[in-house]
Amino acid sequence: MTQSNPPCSSPEASQFDFWLGDWTLTWPAEQTGGPEGETGRGKNRIERLFGNCAIEETFEFEDRAFRGRSLSVYDPLSGKWQQTWVDNMGGYLLFTGGMTGDNMELRTQPVDRKGDIAVNRMVFTEIQTNGLRWEWQGSKDGGMTWTDLWTITYSRAG
Repeated sequence: MTQSNPPCSSPEASQFDFWLGDWTLTWPAEQTGGPEGETGRGKNRIERLFGNCAIEETFEFEDRAFRGRSLSVYDPLSGKWQQTWVDNMGGYLLFTGGMTGDNMELRTQPVDRKGDIAVNRMVFTEIQTNGLRWEWQGSKDGGMTWTDLWTITYSRAG
């Protein structure tokens, strides 16, 4: 590697830059076990680390009952983004993906759950400078059809 070609400087390594910054989050509370008709609230801070080669997410509900972190990195060998998620409920997920048209999409590997081929994915849509929509979706048929499980509206904080 030379100084004219620093690590993590490819255009693909910048595809997640839309997500960087501090965000205020809202969602229908019933999607996360809250009362129907109310709004769930949280915040998310997204920062670059390690010479701009990794992106760290720090997510939490407003009441801090649920908190998590992820690390994302672009792998030039596979041409895909990879993300590792951990949270205070013991969750540990691995995702792979990238840009699909105007959306960022990351998926888990398919898992056989008693005859159903389960896959989860997160999709970042409606990406604007000051907002976006994040969708957590599940599939029981290997990704042929998807069900929305949790949708979050991101608004850039302050």
